[in-house]
Amino acid sequence: MKLVFCGTPAFAVPTLKALLAAGHEIALVVSQPDRPVGRAQHLTAPPVKQAAMAAGIAVTQPEKIRSNTEFRSRLEAIAPEAILVVAYGRIIPPWMLALPRLGCINLHGSLLPKYRGAAPIQWAVAMGDRVTGNTTMLLEEGLDTGPILLQQTLEIGPDQTAIDLFDQLAQAGAPLVVETLAGMAAGTIHSRPQNHEGATYAPLLDREDGRMDFSHRAAHELYNRWRGFQPWPGAFTTLEGKKLIVGRMSLSSQASPDAGPIDAGAIRIENDRLFVACAANTWLEFTELQLEGKKRLPAAEFLRGNQLAPTARLGTPNQ
Repeated sequence: MKLVFCGTPAFAVPTLKALLAAGHEIALVVSQPDRPVGRAQHLTAPPVKQAAMAAGIAVTQPEKIRSNTEFRSRLEAIAPEAILVVAYGRIIPPWMLALPRLGCINLHGSLLPKYRGAAPIQWAVAMGDRVTGNTTMLLEEGLDTGPILLQQTLEIGPDQTAIDLFDQLAQAGAPLVVETLAGMAAGTIHSRPQNHEGATYAPLLDREDGRMDFSHRAAHELYNRWRGFQPWPGAFTTLEGKKLIVGRMSLSSQASPDAGPIDAGAIRIENDRLFVACAANTWLEFTELQLEGKKRLPAAEFLRGNQLAPTARLGTPNQ
């Protein structure tokens, strides 16, 4: 079939490649504009654009699409049978939704209606879910509210991070999109409405989501949030007024069953290992740390370079 593909990050690349391998004609790839990346802020093409150019596919990167008459004319001239949307990062306008015969088909990295929104993979991990998956759906004007086409489930490992899960879902979702497209064309897949009452929202992450609240969150909650908020915003707190980034951590059984109440954020050091008290008398072990303006270090090396007082604690009293 003749298709238009809309996508931007690495998550969308496997699907683009799978559609090409299945013999479809990608008449145009639509991606977001090049952006500055890294400390040097070099202008960098998004991964989907790079993959499309390597395959010799035409690419366009409009800053806006809703009222872009030139872009609209170009798509209408192509007359695609379907428009595939995978992590494009723009709201698809009504004129574009109505253009293709088979509609605009979206790959979403959750089991809709759970985790509608911009960060479904991160929040699934951060909330400690054991299972997630992919959904193919027909886009409509609402945010991830369209009817479901196909779904697949994947387990989330207890120590798996969002980075790991992104790659798994991207690879698994690619053949799901190809299967969906084939079923739509053959008339063997019929959409079903979402249960809107069961919908949850996965908002775009904010820097403050990475701040560790030892007073109100137990160790397993903070650990899950660290896993989910990789690579950004990660997990951080403060030490003596300076930002402390926690590069790696693990759950600890440091507290004994008969231990009394502990001061949240309190530090315990044993044999060059650093343990931190959390809510509900639970503990985390920090294994890699980075103090503001310093290098990321293993805990033992960090402790050798930072003499912590016995009364030292992390965060502020209300955290």
